[in-house]
Amino acid sequence: MNKKAQFFPLKDENPRKRFPLVNWIFIAVNIAVFVLSLSDFEQFINAYGFKPAEFSILAIFTSMFLHGGIAHIFGNMWFLHIFGDNVEDVFGRFKYIIFYILSGIAASLLHFLLNLGSDVPAVGASGAISGVLGAYVILFPHVKVYVISRFYHDRVSAKFMIGIWFLFQLISGTFSLFGAQSGIAFFAHIGGFVFGAVFALIYKIINKTKT
Repeated sequence: MNKKAQFFPLKDENPRKRFPLVNWIFIAVNIAVFVLSLSDFEQFINAYGFKPAEFSILAIFTSMFLHGGIAHIFGNMWFLHIFGDNVEDVFGRFKYIIFYILSGIAASLLHFLLNLGSDVPAVGASGAISGVLGAYVILFPHVKVYVISRFYHDRVSAKFMIGIWFLFQLISGTFSLFGAQSGIAFFAHIGGFVFGAVFALIYKIINKTKT
């Protein structure tokens, strides 16, 4: 997750009902794959990253568990740790697995559609985690999150913090369409986030009709 010019979350005030087993497994797998990739980093990224010009379903999946560096994986896993446990709590373990994977796929597909000729490998769990953020803001919009930034530290609502994050993705993604280079797949973040928000909204509607 790119955090430049944004709030960095320290923790949320959102107790969970049970241990987030799946969320911790995702974190452990991502860390294990990152450590493994260090044995031949460039080869791993080129072989298993997702290249739009060489569309591959397998690469869409494998790219979700690769990262470009320590800062990249730390930021992603920290966001997943803060927000993923409560989303897993709501969806349940099996649905959370499906949701996470589908979020990552949605992120990669939007990135693919907007970068058809690119042979630059895209890697990272950011797309799937963006889906987690999208679901979180629908399920827990008013939960308080402790955040810090260069100029600010306090509690803010989840909808405010995540809203600022999403606005940054939209602005940065728009600039990227006009040639601005950053090395970040902003539209993958946007695709994952929108999928996650829609998924959570449908989930809420379905569960309300059952009660």
